[in-house]
Amino acid sequence: LVCTSSKMSDSKYFATSKKGEVFELKQALSSAKKAEKRDAIKKIIANMTVGKDVSNLFSDVINCIQTDNLELKKLVYLYLMNYAKTQPDMAIMAVNTFVKDCVDPNPLIRALAVRTMGCIRVDKITGYLCDPLRKCLKDEDPYVRKTAAVCVAKLYDIDPSLVEDQGFVEALQDLLSDANPMVVANAVAALAEINEYSQGKNLFDLNPGTVSKLLTALNECTEWGQVFILDSLSLYSPKDQRELQSMCERVSPRLQHVNAAVVLSSVKVLMRLIDRLDDAEYRDALLRKLAPPLVTLLSSEPEVQFVALRNINLIVQRRPEILAHHMKVFFVKYNDPIYVKLEKLDVLIRLAADSNIQQVLSELKEYATEVDVDFVRKSVRAIGRCAIKVETSAQRCVETLLELIQTKVNYVVQEAIVVIKDIFRKYPNQYEGIIATLCENLDSLDEPEAKAAMIWIVGEYAERIDNADELLDSFLETFLDDPLQVQLQLLTGIVKLFLKRPTGTQALVQKVLALATQESDNPDLRDRGYIYWRLLLTDPAAAKAVVLCDKPLISEQTDLLEPSLLDELLCHLSSLASVYHKPPSSFVEVRVPGRRAIPNPLADEDDDDQDTPAPGAAPSATGGTIDLLGLGTALPSAPAPAPAHAAPAAAAGISLLPADLMGGPSRPLGGAGYAKPKEMWLPSGKGKGLEITGTFVRRQGAVFIDMTFANRSLQAMGDFAIQFNKNSFGIVPASALAIPTLAPNSVFDCSLPCGTNGAVQKMDPLGKLQVAVKNSVDVHYFSCTIPYHVLFTEEGGLEKSDYLSIWKDLGDSSESIQPIALFSNSADAVLAKLSANNVFTIARRTVNDQEMVYLSLKFTNNIVALAELTIRAAGPGQVAVRANVPDVVSGVHEVFALLLAGASDA
Repeated sequence: LVCTSSKMSDSKYFATSKKGEVFELKQALSSAKKAEKRDAIKKIIANMTVGKDVSNLFSDVINCIQTDNLELKKLVYLYLMNYAKTQPDMAIMAVNTFVKDCVDPNPLIRALAVRTMGCIRVDKITGYLCDPLRKCLKDEDPYVRKTAAVCVAKLYDIDPSLVEDQGFVEALQDLLSDANPMVVANAVAALAEINEYSQGKNLFDLNPGTVSKLLTALNECTEWGQVFILDSLSLYSPKDQRELQSMCERVSPRLQHVNAAVVLSSVKVLMRLIDRLDDAEYRDALLRKLAPPLVTLLSSEPEVQFVALRNINLIVQRRPEILAHHMKVFFVKYNDPIYVKLEKLDVLIRLAADSNIQQVLSELKEYATEVDVDFVRKSVRAIGRCAIKVETSAQRCVETLLELIQTKVNYVVQEAIVVIKDIFRKYPNQYEGIIATLCENLDSLDEPEAKAAMIWIVGEYAERIDNADELLDSFLETFLDDPLQVQLQLLTGIVKLFLKRPTGTQALVQKVLALATQESDNPDLRDRGYIYWRLLLTDPAAAKAVVLCDKPLISEQTDLLEPSLLDELLCHLSSLASVYHKPPSSFVEVRVPGRRAIPNPLADEDDDDQDTPAPGAAPSATGGTIDLLGLGTALPSAPAPAPAHAAPAAAAGISLLPADLMGGPSRPLGGAGYAKPKEMWLPSGKGKGLEITGTFVRRQGAVFIDMTFANRSLQAMGDFAIQFNKNSFGIVPASALAIPTLAPNSVFDCSLPCGTNGAVQKMDPLGKLQVAVKNSVDVHYFSCTIPYHVLFTEEGGLEKSDYLSIWKDLGDSSESIQPIALFSNSADAVLAKLSANNVFTIARRTVNDQEMVYLSLKFTNNIVALAELTIRAAGPGQVAVRANVPDVVSGVHEVFALLLAGASDA
């Protein structure tokens, strides 16, 4: 923005400031000479640029805004954009000048004024921007119109509702029909940005007419305008095959563009369209067109090559046939930078097939003799990946690796051993004859991964290696100094050896178990040692089944991106996401226009659903079901369960129970109640890599959900949140879901406290709970069942008189009697179990060698259930249940069966 002087360099303005300079600048700004004013403002801008605070000159600079000198006006506007936030009251003084400049005869001044107003993020000025902006959007000069289009996007970032209310979005959509292609391109860019931050509103609706206009402008606008248009076209879905082929024909000429960004954006559009083409011949012809521009990109500068290779890596994972016949362009050149070499290697492996594997292996063997250590390591690993991917080449790859091992180059040998371990995994019982050669290089191993690989080989094939115990014992000498990876592998390897050859290896396994459990501070190593020790002591057969189980075969697919992640990255070709190979959400902070904080990911999800009540609202009185989670299934609506009625006083002279009942209600034992083993609630296949197991437990007088979140995908997951649908007992999360970002293959345990004050809706079965879990990948839905016993409150004990009265009121017609298997015929043991789960003993008596126990419990929604438990000296018992809400009776029977049948630790 600052113009250089024709007579001397502007570097003089950056000279060290002197004392009293501020006063001199004030005087110069008040000078009648334009040259003095211009020099003073240049000096101020120079100070501002190097970080000095010159905001105290704000009023003096503003006074210079009334000028017809374009250079001076630019400088004043530049200063104003920088300091308006700190001086909002004084910045409003410039509004009249902005409004006046927006109708100036000079289009440069009109554009400068509206651009500056858009850059000043001051609420007081925003309101004055609307009228000038509206005029500039319809200005006769295209330069002003394209500047105004960008200004609308800036204004939306400040105040979204103002832009929508004032009709600026519609004005931008009108600009899509503008005769000037640059105006169209800027309108597309502004609409795309607005739509991205519109919180679910579709403000950029592409239709066949609009797309046709964009394709017309595509041929005439600048290269960056083409990128904006192509990015928008990639989001459009053609209505039929004719429109689809027409789009392909009009976009494909952009593949010949000199700008790499335009080429990659065109490839992105075509990759999306190709998948929908029905005409196989036309599709093949279009795929052939994609290869030459991608190959041409590899003749550019190294930095462009790197970006192109990262994008090509994604493309060939989806459609390797595009570049299958251009293998040679990915051969490494001697003067390629290391980052280009490594990317070329990756693409080479992706393109390796039966038809070209010999050529690829010859290249990789040459690369393995280079001087660059990192490149050599990657080349050796590439040979192993080729063996895994192309089965017919496995023998040749193993022979090549053996040749490399014979070179005795330390890092080559170690990498070769690592990849040979993977080959053994892929092709068991085929290449074990080379183990002797590998064992000759034990002494040269000093890297953790190579040592761990060698230990795995020795342990896995211990029965074929005569001196396996000596080899593993040699590794044991440095056990405490080795990294955890080596320690874990050595522990498992020695246990494998013992299970295969117990004779003569008992001392060795005792030694490693002692080191792991007594000398190590690492909990993972210590726990694995204890597990192995107990398995070997208690059940050697089980130990064999665990330690010597069949290993799953590895495949080339393990190096590919997860399909859902690949689909997302292909939609972001030519962006940072395609370079990082990560979704944008993992490295770009979500920003909401007009706000400074990131919203709760679930808080506003249903704001647009007029039929959804606020949390805690009562169910719809019309009988229809409100679908809180958007599950799309109609659930039966029913009134909430009635609360327990007050117990009437016992009728005089009537006794339901004998008079010798002793004592009042007994209190539950301390600690948590019974928790069922965790169940699979969301398998990874349904959760796009997210796996959730969980169980319910009552702890500290509240309901908790103990869950394990496992990320089985190849991408990180974060931004977790949880929400429940309305349910029979009003269960709602009592706190946010506190789960950190989960790296691939990581696991996290959490405990979610729950309240019982939520909206109520009768479910079938009553305990059904519908759950939505949201993360950075998607929203996942599943159902689970709340076990009744976690809903039993600590206030469920009744006085004897109240118990008698309620039992009588409920009557015999509400009674349900079922036999029950008991884990023990000891009444004390049974009652202790029930008491720990808030089932209260009111009284007990012995009749004919059988114990009669009278019990009460209360649900969190005040439903009361009473039970009579018969415990016999031998054989099964019997339980009779009455409740003021009959629907819960069968569930109470299930609780008694769960708590009292089977293992005593239930």
